Amino acid sequence: MGQDVDRTTFSRRDRQNYRAKVQRCLDALAVMLKEHTFARDEPMTGLEVELNLVDHDLAPSASGAAVLESMGASEFQSELGQWNLELNLPPRPLPGDHWRRLERQLLDELATVRASALEHGAQLAVIGILPTLEHRHLVAELLSPDSRYTMLNEQMLSARGEPIRLDIAGDDPSGRHDVAPEHLVADFDSIAPEAACTSMQLHLQVPPDSFAAYWNAAQCVAGVQLAVGANSPFLLGSRLWAETRIPLFEQSCDVRTPELRNQGVRPRVWFGERWITSVLDLFAENTRYFPALMPVAEDNDPFAELESGIAPGLDELRLHNGTIWRWNRPVYDIADGVPHLRVENRVLPAGPTVVDMVANALFFYGLLRELVEADRPLWSSMSFEAAEENFTTAARHGLDGPLYWPGNGWIRPDELVLRKLLPQAAAGLARWGVTTEVADRYLGVIERRCVERRTGASWQLDTVAALEARGADRPAALRGMLARYLESSAANEPVHDWPVPA
Repeated sequence: MGQDVDRTTFSRRDRQNYRAKVQRCLDALAVMLKEHTFARDEPMTGLEVELNLVDHDLAPSASGAAVLESMGASEFQSELGQWNLELNLPPRPLPGDHWRRLERQLLDELATVRASALEHGAQLAVIGILPTLEHRHLVAELLSPDSRYTMLNEQMLSARGEPIRLDIAGDDPSGRHDVAPEHLVADFDSIAPEAACTSMQLHLQVPPDSFAAYWNAAQCVAGVQLAVGANSPFLLGSRLWAETRIPLFEQSCDVRTPELRNQGVRPRVWFGERWITSVLDLFAENTRYFPALMPVAEDNDPFAELESGIAPGLDELRLHNGTIWRWNRPVYDIADGVPHLRVENRVLPAGPTVVDMVANALFFYGLLRELVEADRPLWSSMSFEAAEENFTTAARHGLDGPLYWPGNGWIRPDELVLRKLLPQAAAGLARWGVTTEVADRYLGVIERRCVERRTGASWQLDTVAALEARGADRPAALRGMLARYLESSAANEPVHDWPVPA
């Protein structure tokens, strides 16, 4: 989100000044890119995971602040809903067994949360959308009281000028054609539906001259990521998409009226519309297409900072970028006084287990490296529209929706991964210097998930269907499914091994 703000209204002058400062930051970034002033040391990776807390009845537990206070750990912070937390692990390199050690650290961190949550009558749920959420939970009163969330809520509702509407039509994400599709339509007076989305965000530091290639590659593989990592099939009691988090986030953050949508105004949650040649393309689009949500300008001048040998903060550019939620977002940041660029991959849901999340991450990092260093870039033979269609198809259908892939045509995601992408990911991890043992452990999880055709989403769907077949109504089936989910998730057994009730 960037810096904290405490104002609730902004004048026309505020907005004009902010717009001018964003443009000046953009101009400074252009100069920096020409002068090669960015970090070029060993690329670092980062991981953020958003979490849910539930009570003993498996409903959302508004105990986030209390759990945070009792833990007192700097790695954790509040999130939008009072039942949410976010874990930010320190940056680390990819080579060797760093990510095997990350799995152990992540298990330890989540064990700390579980212990603290238990003190407050709560349990931890690592899942894309909490299936026991009800309309009564998605209200302004249950948003975290942090000033940045209060400001965001006020500014987004003001920009929209009317309630936020969710309109998500399911079309049987399980692939069982004898099951009737369901449809969710609901209106909300706050941005609380956004808090229902709990994600895993992956960061990769890249040099400026290869940023465009990494971003383009990340866009190419976004659909595959969703297909093998889907974990959010239920929302407010309805069975919708395999990864319902995608349309939920798009709609809950949409400040456009229907008229503006019809005019083609870009959404703030955005896949994009073209391949890029520079990171500057993305920041320039942000400046060109999106009005400010929180126009807070600082006194510092980026060109004065450059002239004095200081890495400019580019505060307004970063704040503006933080209010545009691209699925692959550019990030400008400074570490130890040196600026760097990162690709922030926001595609994946949280869960189901730590080993599943690390597998998803290394599959992504390995595949990106191999695609970027290929003799012919994949995006030179795939249209941007095809990449976006893959993204939507995978969100809707998971492993059941055929994707387009150059050289293969239309192919089911599991077949594509098994036949082509897993070997490429393994080669990419070898290029990064990841040990064979580590690569085999986590890519083996992706392989078995595809062989078994079992993702978090398909397990949730099949489990709820089995419980309903026993006579449970939907709310009882969702609670029964979530109880089993929490047990298996804590055990860290990959989701492809989870049993489904007979």
